[in-house]
This record gives sequence, structure tokens and C-alpha cells, in this order.
Amino acid sequence: MRHINSYINGFGTAVPDHIVLQQQAVDFMTEALQFDERDRRRLSALYRQTRIDQRHSVLPDFNRQFGEFTFFPNTPGMEPFPTVSQRMSVYRQEAVPLAMRAIENCLDDRKQEEESDTFDRQQITHLITVSCTGLYAPGPDIELIEALGLPTTTQRLAINFMGCYGAFNGLKAADAIVRADPEAKVLVVCVELCTIHFQKKTEVDHLLSNALFADGAAAVLVEGQPRSDKSLMLRSFYCDLLPEGKAEMAWHISDFGFEMTLTSEVPAYIEKGISQLMDQLLERSDLSIEDIGGFALHPGGRKILEVIEQQLGMTAHDNRHAYNVLRQFGNMSSATVLFVLNEIWQQLRTDADFTAFEEAVIPDHKPHVLSCAFGPGLTLESMILDVILPEPELVSVKSSSASARA
Repeated sequence: MRHINSYINGFGTAVPDHIVLQQQAVDFMTEALQFDERDRRRLSALYRQTRIDQRHSVLPDFNRQFGEFTFFPNTPGMEPFPTVSQRMSVYRQEAVPLAMRAIENCLDDRKQEEESDTFDRQQITHLITVSCTGLYAPGPDIELIEALGLPTTTQRLAINFMGCYGAFNGLKAADAIVRADPEAKVLVVCVELCTIHFQKKTEVDHLLSNALFADGAAAVLVEGQPRSDKSLMLRSFYCDLLPEGKAEMAWHISDFGFEMTLTSEVPAYIEKGISQLMDQLLERSDLSIEDIGGFALHPGGRKILEVIEQQLGMTAHDNRHAYNVLRQFGNMSSATVLFVLNEIWQQLRTDADFTAFEEAVIPDHKPHVLSCAFGPGLTLESMILDVILPEPELVSVKSSSASARA
């Protein structure tokens, strides 16, 4: 019997239009928390240490002056502070349009395969939605079916409230579906509006959360056959749990939004568990760390990336895709790791000089990508993806054909 694999054949990302520079965020937080100049300087130092330059939000308030807010009250202390109901109203209004932008980018990317620019979205058989920053029913899954014009018989799965590692569960579900039915075409979309849950609290973990989190959406298309030009094969997954760290990262619904607990101890717990996690993942993949040619780590924060580098013997250059996403977009919860993988995906372009291209994209001819993310529990999720590219002679043939047609 033929061994069945699943392949990521399309990527799409999207962020809201409102760009918030970190210094603008400091100004907003200073006003919201009514900090004096001394506390403002401390807050500014914390924001600089994140290595984030800017983030995006569906709310315009974070780069507006007091008195110009449209969501938060223009009153001292922002009272009455927005309720869960008001925040969920924003989620219902903004989540699906943002998700649709990511999906349209994903489907456009899928159409870019040479001689296959007629991919029909009606072929999509399954829709998997991932989110931890809002929920309602009938939910985004049904609204997306309608917005995409998909058949009402399209199968749906909603993965909710799992935090930053939620994309892995979406990909594992898509992988299982395709392995069971090679003709399936599974659309996975993560959409997170973290900034609507700003908490007006001065505890260090709340200050850190407000300095890191942002809004964004990402979508991938998983199929049973690779594209002719490039694909990422879902090779293997591995998950572990560190219950002793469950108090260090949590996500609870309060009267005034969803409250994130993210303590400074999280990197220490990840440092303790990451080596064993990677050993188990690599063992079940029949690989060693030396076989890995690329890394797509969830940038939960600068310190988390640094401790993983130390434990795995990585360099900052090895981890450059995560740092690029962290710098430009911050932590968008479940969508973030797909942004990191998208950075690798965008480099996978066929080139007439295949040798130079291959070496640039897959150092030392190691077509394996290691990816991991972390979330409440403390949960550690990981996977190996294999880069699938055409043989060099096929690239030369395609290049010659293209020149002849020109």
C-alpha cells in the first residue's frame, strides 16, 4: 500500500492596518496606567528589551493621543474599562475580514505553481479555524464558509483557546485528514486579536504581555500531493507537557477581557524541557540535530529564543526567521509560527542556478525544518517539515522552456 504524506502547498499572512511602534505603545501605556516619569523610563526599557520594533492592532487607539480614543474611554484611568462583551464585539467585527485576507493570500500563492494557476477554491474539502482571542457561535468557521462561497457540506473544525501552540494542533488535524483521504484539501487559518485584551494592570507579567502581543492571521493549504515547484511535507509531530510550569503561562476570561499570565520563569521551564522534547521529536523522525537545515521557532519572546539557541547549539543566524517576525510583528499567538514558516517558504523559489539556490535555502543540503511553540500547560509542541523541491535537471528544463516561450 502506498505511503501517504501531507504537504503544505500554500501560505498566506495578514496583519491589521494600524501599525504601532513600540515607543507609541509606551506612550499609550504610560497614559493608561498613569505612570510617573520614573515608571515610564522603566517601562520604556522593558519595551526596548523585547527586540520588537512595531506591532499591528485592529484598534487605532494605541497610536492615538488621549482624548482621541475610539474604543477605550477618554477618561482618567479609562473608566469604565471595556467589558468582555465590548471586546467580543470587536472580535466579531474584525476577525473574519482579517482571516479572509490571509486566506486570499494563501489561495493566490497556491495558484502561483507553474502551469497550475487555476486552483479552484471549490476543491477545498475541510476548513480548520484556530483562535484563542475570541469565540462566538455560529462562529468564524461558518462565516468563512459563506465568505469563500464554499459548499455548505464543507467539513469544519474549530480549535479554540489553546494559545500560541494552536497552529500545531490545526496542522496535526489537517495531516490526519489528508492521510485518511489523499484527495482532501484542508485550509487551516489562525486569526488572533490579542490587543483587544489589553489589561490595565501594573504587575510585571501583565506589563510583559502588553509589550509582546499583537494581532495577525495566517493560513496554509494542506494537500495529499506536493506542488511541482515547492512544498513543505509534514513529516512528524511531538508534544509534551510540563505540569510544574502550568502556573507560569495561563489564559483566563475575566470581567474585562482575557487575562494572560506570562511570568519571567517561562524561559527557565522551556530551557529544562526543550532538549528532551527535541530528542524525542528527532528520534521518531529518524534524524539528528545535525540533519536540521532550518528552524522555525515560535518567537514567544526574546529570552525564550535565546534559551532555545543555547540548548540546541543554534546561532542567532539559525534563528533569524523568528527574530525577523518578532521585530516586525511581535507575538501574534497561534498565527506567529506560521509567519516564521512563511519566511522560509518565500525563499523556496526555483532558480536556474539551482546549486547556489539550494545552498542558500537549505544549508549543507539538509532539507529538514524543525519548528516548535509553547503555551499554557506548560505545553511544548514541535514538528519536522521536509522541504520538497524539484530535481536540478527539472529546474533547468523549466528554465529552458520558459526562455523558449519568451
